Amino acid sequence: MDMSDLERKNGGQGRSHPAPPADDSESTQRWQQLVLEIGAATAAPLSAALERIHALITSGKIDRAGLRALRDEVEMARQAGMIGQQISRFASGRLRQSHERLQLADTLKGVLSHRHRETQARGIVLKPTLKPAEVIVDASLLFSLLNAVLDWALGHARSNIEFRIEMKAWPAHAQLVCRFAHRPADLAPTADAAPDPSTLESLSWRLLEQTAWTMGLPIHRQDDATQTTLTIEFPRTANDEISGVSTMEIDEGFAPSSNSKPLAGSHVLVVASRREVRVQIRDALRNMGLIIDFVNSVDEASEFCREGLPHAIVIESIQRGEKFAHLREEISAEVPDFVFIEIIEEGNTFEMSGFSGSNVARVGRDVIDSSLPSALMFELSKGL
Repeated sequence: MDMSDLERKNGGQGRSHPAPPADDSESTQRWQQLVLEIGAATAAPLSAALERIHALITSGKIDRAGLRALRDEVEMARQAGMIGQQISRFASGRLRQSHERLQLADTLKGVLSHRHRETQARGIVLKPTLKPAEVIVDASLLFSLLNAVLDWALGHARSNIEFRIEMKAWPAHAQLVCRFAHRPADLAPTADAAPDPSTLESLSWRLLEQTAWTMGLPIHRQDDATQTTLTIEFPRTANDEISGVSTMEIDEGFAPSSNSKPLAGSHVLVVASRREVRVQIRDALRNMGLIIDFVNSVDEASEFCREGLPHAIVIESIQRGEKFAHLREEISAEVPDFVFIEIIEEGNTFEMSGFSGSNVARVGRDVIDSSLPSALMFELSKGL
């Protein structure tokens, strides 16, 4: 079924979103608008947080709800800043991509499984219908794209999010379809009312759009009064025979991704009670573009993970014990390849997971600066 057929079937507005030319007035206006959007998305929550801090200074008191609101406001500003950095990096034109054959359905299943707790906490039900499809893309960018799609959908979906992977008849390209209700049916003004597209074009949409453009993937979005449907097409879909292209040609000329921050946007939770250890870890990971959160104890880590899992947990060895073993077993049962890295108290240890049968990587505190980034890069890349 092509796009015109889909529009006739479902009604609403269907729009393709092609990448803009690099040098034209439309592109300039788009970047100016994007800067304004990032500024607003950063300033608004920080202003609210500042007001809350002033109230705290005045009264000397803040309750649990106030602390949570403050944390959420700071997190919103941080996310806006991170999205801006990622969009800029993807749009720079300096990324060299390593094109690999990947099972699209398996990769999407991994992302949805990893973020099950988060979707469950938001009351969102995921409904995947995934046909097998092998696509030829950069693994780290595909991971970023699928997370961007889910971030955008979670920001607007009212109940369920449907994911489908299907094959376009001609040309034989895989398509990823994401569909959700952006407005409750009983609040729609009329059945055929056209939605305001700007309500769906949040910063998470801008990141999704830019990531797809960087990968050379056509994207199409169809909106009606209550529903929106996103379709991403993969022109390089692997078949038994790919017309005019051999396997050797697919790999030739593409070194492993020279992307300086291939894991930018990945989320790492650090469990460390000592300030000096936190500082060491933060400084070691400063230039990787990661989202890093710190907690003081395993109990705090468990509470943090209830609403959604990070992509990796780094824990200082003095925090290990029965509570951590229970948390690790619980997470591993949900996400078998979840990344755990232990910071050993002394020495220059550097062991990847799987060494001596352990599923926890280990880095000595003496080599945090040199070895922790490599350990994270290796462990996280295994899941891409």
